[in-house]
Amino acid sequence: MYIVMEKSKKTIIKHIPHFLEYCEVGKGLSNLTIKNYDRFLRPFQNWLNKNKLLNLLPHNLTQKHIWDYRLYLSRYVNPNLKSNLQKTTQNYYLIALRNLLSYFAEKDISSLPPEKVKLGKDKKSRVVKFLSLDQIEKLLLSPDIKKFIGLRDRAILEVLFSTGLRVSELIALNIDVINLEILNKNKKKGLELVIIGKGNHPRTVYLSNRAIEWLIKYLNERHDDDLALFINALQHKNILSKRLSARSIEIMIKKYCKLTGLPITTTPHTIRHSYATDLLEQGVDLRTIQEFLGHRNIVTTQVYTHVTNKHLRDVHQAFHSGRNLKN
Repeated sequence: MYIVMEKSKKTIIKHIPHFLEYCEVGKGLSNLTIKNYDRFLRPFQNWLNKNKLLNLLPHNLTQKHIWDYRLYLSRYVNPNLKSNLQKTTQNYYLIALRNLLSYFAEKDISSLPPEKVKLGKDKKSRVVKFLSLDQIEKLLLSPDIKKFIGLRDRAILEVLFSTGLRVSELIALNIDVINLEILNKNKKKGLELVIIGKGNHPRTVYLSNRAIEWLIKYLNERHDDDLALFINALQHKNILSKRLSARSIEIMIKKYCKLTGLPITTTPHTIRHSYATDLLEQGVDLRTIQEFLGHRNIVTTQVYTHVTNKHLRDVHQAFHSGRNLKN
């Protein structure tokens, strides 16, 4: 079937709000993802404005425009940091533009094919930062468990390392899913949880006996009716919920890293990396790690192969039949 692409009379700029609505309703993307698309398209709008192209229609967008925009991103200097944009940041902006062109294609609006937006190649290979088991233990033992905040922080750290949750997934947990009754029933066998992850995709994560133990100790000190599993200890009468924010979790982890001498660059995602790295070192295959982490694409999980090289060599030497062949 031949599809006729229509030439829109509406400018690219005026299509962006409709694109964001499509992301919300048509694709079911999270509010955070939609906000990111909105933010990542702003440099393109600034470039159009700077080049007096605000009236540019979708079908008038050319590969020359795309090339000039890529050049603009490459040469752009952040006024706050006084440095050029990293290749990964540039690619975020280009991916947003690519998705806008995909929207045009979906709506049969004549424009450049999305694949015409090429991403920049980063010569620096991505380095996954993770903590060793000794460092993880040091971090887990750092909160002062004689205080409520210390118990809460210990429970947070234990849950992060037990499940590999993203920080956004952690702060979204509610006490009706993880409460004392459920935890006490499962403290000897562990607990499976179905959470809604990135892109609204459900997946199963697992709480270890140790994580359950610290959750129980933390919840035994809870004397409130807040829905959130992890709350701040501040008393604010005008706040509907005391749910912790992602930023507060990041600040908390950096505080304990300073206290223990661990890398100050450690973040909640570092613990997620450490979780995946530990599983790989124990011999768990990448496909299983992909499921644990909730990655939609195995390519995303392959960044962890940095830890498998030595393990694979040792396995090959120990088990490959060639070791038994006679000369």
